[in-house]
Amino acid sequence: MTDDKSKQDNRDRAKVSASEDYEVNYLMTKYDLSRNQALDLIAKHDGNRKKIERELSAVDI
Repeated sequence: MTDDKSKQDNRDRAKVSASEDYEVNYLMTKYDLSRNQALDLIAKHDGNRKKIERELSAVDI
C-alpha cells in the first residue's frame, strides 16, 4: 500500500522508509549517495531520519 500524500502530518516525517523509492531517492540526491549506501544507512538507524542526517552531516561528504 502506498502513502496517501493528500494526508500530510508529521507522524511519518521522523522515519525514512526503505520501501518507498521517493524517500530513498531523496536521501541519495540530497547527500550524493548510492542506492546501497542509502539503504544501508536506513537499515543501520532503523529509518530514524534524525540519526541518518546527523551521521551524514558529521561526515563531510
